[in-house]
Amino acid sequence: ILSEEGKNQMKVLFDLFILLSVFSCIACGKSYVIKPKTWDYRGHGIAYEVSHPVTGDEETVDSTAITSEKSPILLLNGFGVGSFHQHRLIPELVLNDKEESNDDNQVVYCVDYLGQGASWPRDCDDGLSENEKNLAYSAEIWIDQLVTFIEQVVLPQHKGHKVHVVGNSVGGHLAAHLAYQRPDLVESICLLNPTPVWGLNLPGWSGHLPPPKVPKAIGRFLFDKIRNLNTIEKYLEAAYARKDAFDKNLMNQIRGCTLGNGGHAAFASILWSPPLKVAGEKDFQKCLAGIDCDVLLVFGKDDPWCKPAFGKTMLQALNTRTNGKVQRYIEVENCGHCPNHEAPQAVGSVVTKWVNSMNRHVDNISLVQSEKEVFDEAWGATPISERQEEDIELSLLDLVAVTFV
Repeated sequence: ILSEEGKNQMKVLFDLFILLSVFSCIACGKSYVIKPKTWDYRGHGIAYEVSHPVTGDEETVDSTAITSEKSPILLLNGFGVGSFHQHRLIPELVLNDKEESNDDNQVVYCVDYLGQGASWPRDCDDGLSENEKNLAYSAEIWIDQLVTFIEQVVLPQHKGHKVHVVGNSVGGHLAAHLAYQRPDLVESICLLNPTPVWGLNLPGWSGHLPPPKVPKAIGRFLFDKIRNLNTIEKYLEAAYARKDAFDKNLMNQIRGCTLGNGGHAAFASILWSPPLKVAGEKDFQKCLAGIDCDVLLVFGKDDPWCKPAFGKTMLQALNTRTNGKVQRYIEVENCGHCPNHEAPQAVGSVVTKWVNSMNRHVDNISLVQSEKEVFDEAWGATPISERQEEDIELSLLDLVAVTFV
């Protein structure tokens, strides 16, 4: 547990990081800014970021003053990271957009879920503080947080618009349920290797803090294991197709999200949290089939967990829709579980075309140039192609996986 002096030191370092992140983009000659901010949700401090292009003669940067006639983009993180995991993708969205359309700014928002990244209850005490009492870190509360964030923070700056939601892993899972539950808020969704399941709903506890003795002990043991730097490195080696695509800085950023006093209890709560349901059932395919907006699936081909096989079943569910909405599938080669971070140029190109189009049907707009388009990331070539449902082949192991998940 951190001492008061340790907490103050961490706050100073975090404040310094915020200042550097605001101005480093401009200092290195890039014409965009990432502005960290905070917002109050149910009395809890929520970290979020706003990004947009800037002109070279701007002396001050005030994201709240930015106006745009474009629908904003909201980026949703995977598990265990913060908005820093979107920093490679952000410039590809705001700067690509300026090339695609020079008449207006694209504004991009990121937000850390409560109990993740830099978003935590005030005065955490291992699940025992007044601010943590009766709190459950579940997908349900994250959906409520996102709805409230869009209503209170995002859309007041973009009156008359809905939001494009781009989510990776659990962020994709949440994006789909958000679109299903609140179609009035969502213009389109882009799902980057979304997890088809979330919430183990383990027996013996509802997940509301404080945790009982056994869940608390299990959560503490597992949390200490997974936040070890060696474990984080092994996880990233599995998640990324190429080791050169992540570095020690990312590992330390992920580790840094776990250093507060609320992580052990939060992890236990997440383990015991229930899944989101559609019509009383835990069925992600039913959720997808009921979405009333255009849906873009983007899958890293080399993901060991959320494989393209799951993408095929998701595309099948989307293809059952009769509401005239569009669904398309992009496959990214040499890329694993996190296309937003491992293939930012490819994802940025596809998403920019997607959000800038009023008619996203395949006959109206090409998301990929020619049959296969190649992007050169610093760690190697990243080809992308558009696939149809029948193009995605399933191995025997894939068939077993999609049958039971």
